Amino acid sequence: MSQRQVLQVFEQYQRARTQFVQAVAELASRSQNIETLQNAGVMALLRPLLLDVVPTIQQTAALALGRLANYNDELAEAVVKGDILPQLVCSLSEQNRFYKKAAAFVLRAVGKHSPQLAQAIVQCGALETLVICLEDFDPGVKEAAAWALGYIARHNSELSQAVVDAGAVPLLVLCIQEPEIALKRIAASTLSDISKHSPELAQTVVDAGAIAHLAQMILNPDAKLKRQVLSALSQIAKHSVDLAELVVEAEIFPVVLTCLKDSDEYVKKNGATLTREIAKHTPELSQLIVNAGGVAAVIDCIGSCRGTVRLPGIMMLGYVAAHSENLSMAVIVSKGIPPLCTCLIEENEDHIKAAAAWALGQVGRHTPEHARAVAVANVLPTLLSMYMDTHSSEDLQVKAKKALKNILQKCTYLPALEPLLHDAPPNILKHIVGQFSKVLPHDSKARRLFVTTGGLKKVQEIKAEPGSLLQEYINTINNCYPEEIVRYYSPGYSEILLERVENYHPVL
Repeated sequence: MSQRQVLQVFEQYQRARTQFVQAVAELASRSQNIETLQNAGVMALLRPLLLDVVPTIQQTAALALGRLANYNDELAEAVVKGDILPQLVCSLSEQNRFYKKAAAFVLRAVGKHSPQLAQAIVQCGALETLVICLEDFDPGVKEAAAWALGYIARHNSELSQAVVDAGAVPLLVLCIQEPEIALKRIAASTLSDISKHSPELAQTVVDAGAIAHLAQMILNPDAKLKRQVLSALSQIAKHSVDLAELVVEAEIFPVVLTCLKDSDEYVKKNGATLTREIAKHTPELSQLIVNAGGVAAVIDCIGSCRGTVRLPGIMMLGYVAAHSENLSMAVIVSKGIPPLCTCLIEENEDHIKAAAAWALGQVGRHTPEHARAVAVANVLPTLLSMYMDTHSSEDLQVKAKKALKNILQKCTYLPALEPLLHDAPPNILKHIVGQFSKVLPHDSKARRLFVTTGGLKKVQEIKAEPGSLLQEYINTINNCYPEEIVRYYSPGYSEILLERVENYHPVL
């Protein structure tokens, strides 16, 4: 065989390898082909091609493996068991930028599925190599490495700590200062994933100077970047008062409130989440948000969106109202009750209804004035029906009951209470009757109205245990009226009167 023929054979072999990996990579991009590729044993065929002498074959083999591993945890497990990870990690520090991106993609695809698979990546020494890639001159390599690190860190605090210990945080903070938007997004997302697990991890991110740089990007026109920036600041602020104050000191208010009007739903949601995570800690932080116009902005946001986007805003109003009478009144004055009632009635998801019920309970629990503001919105019958509805989730029933109790124990606005007398179960009824027993002894107009609307008659029909709190309340109400009136409205009294009529002998 001549030299020319030998070269032709090698060329054919190289062309065949190239066509094979390209075809597999293409097929692996469509989910319907994955099972067939798996059954054909494609993993074992791709593995030696990672060490191919031709760089493009190496890169395409890595891309194909990444797409397969990305599909499900079973295939990701096959990558781990096939001893492919050490090979990738070894090549990651030596090969060109195209291979580095492909290799980081495989690591990300494996690590995303479970803490166990992410741990396998850590054990093969990948973190140190990925951190080195964060210093690469190519933004695409940095982005791929940051993405892989984020997918490892998001699972739990141990894995997140491993990413921190590998030295990733200072380099990620440098990455958010790079001009490339895609790199900024992924770096901010990874910082968010690291911060979310514990105050200590969040503090590590803060100590690296992340807050100031994140805060500067709140008004960036790129919606996806804003989502990640707001998420990262939320994950830092949520852990403690100190961390929340550090976020506030970066002068994010009132700037962050503009995000609540953003056209991107996730920017709205993450902006409301950040506001919520700060407001929940102390009355002082809530007051700061109120002073910046935050309550009104959140109320407008709730009114302009639907579904889970509303949830953080609903909870933020609840947290603000829970702190004090004045802050609760700020929610009332800003007309926060009607949109909360709308959420309670309109939303289909029970967890959103439960949040709205909880928030209304926090608004109404302080004084009779607060309770009246909630009661006149006709929300009490809705809360009662949700508590009694067997189709309501357990959480919704608990939140509705607690909100009812909170509002009823302060409510002295009797027109809102009276309809509940006819439908409420005994454990709620005692709170309603208790309020009547507080108001009626001191209000003659209310006493008269209570008779004409049928309230007194309904109270006489209640079967209370002798000596119970409910019976005491009923006795207090009955003592507000002449004995004959109470007797007249008592069950069975009409029969007694009729009997007396029958037994009466007129004087002729």
